[in-house]
Amino acid sequence: MKRLAEFVKERRKEVNLDQKEFADRAGVALTVVRKIEQGKTNLNMDKVNQVLQMFGHELAPVNRKDLSDEKGKS
Repeated sequence: MKRLAEFVKERRKEVNLDQKEFADRAGVALTVVRKIEQGKTNLNMDKVNQVLQMFGHELAPVNRKDLSDEKGKS
């Protein structure tokens, strides 16, 4: 969650928006942006994706087995 928090905070600052302005533009509550940037783990994936869409990104579930298989191919 730390990487997500850092990504959102850094990108938000790059576009010169405070948390409230960013939340408004992303169409989410201010608390959603705050929770993401604080690295909270109990987040609604739909809301996280609304925020990430501002930067052209999206989160999707990943099967641990698929991750293990990918590491073995390297």
